[in-house]
Amino acid sequence: MAEPARKLKFSFAEYLVREHASETKHEYANGEIFAMAGGTPEHGLMAVNVASVLRGQLVDRRCRVYNSDVRVRSQATGLATYPDVSVVCGRLERDPADENSILNPVVLVEVLSPSSEAYDRGEKFAHYQAIPSLSEYVLVSYQRRRVEVLRRNDDGTWTLHDVRESGVAELASIGCSLPLDEVYRGVFEGAGEEVG
Repeated sequence: MAEPARKLKFSFAEYLVREHASETKHEYANGEIFAMAGGTPEHGLMAVNVASVLRGQLVDRRCRVYNSDVRVRSQATGLATYPDVSVVCGRLERDPADENSILNPVVLVEVLSPSSEAYDRGEKFAHYQAIPSLSEYVLVSYQRRRVEVLRRNDDGTWTLHDVRESGVAELASIGCSLPLDEVYRGVFEGAGEEVG
């Protein structure tokens, strides 16, 4: 007797049921569910550094900084994913189909990795561009001190602002600065360094 065919496409509701029961995070794109790999200590440190710098500058404003525990959804494309850092200003908009997915980030940050870089720069960015509120998409390099800010222009096109070494990346949409010295603090100082 033949095995039944494996289900290849899932609805968003089916994804949510599976995600709720899972101990690991998954991305939902084009009806498919993908396990999200864990990050390295350096990846985690860069994400925390970015979130800390932004939170420090936004503490007295109507903006909130979220870590990778918060799911972001592009309603236009169906993508549901967990960016490394998300910033929402003003009223938080939740997905009517899932109260734990936010719809209106102004800034999204991804710390690149060897396995995700092509996707983060390509297909994932295409999904993110369909989020109407998104003004800036920030890519943090894992190889060297480099932060790229992709900024949406008034005509819907995107402009790249590439910052390297000890420069400062400006996030115009939220009036914040990301000094690369802070983004990479503790990252490239040696594998066996002591913390203290």
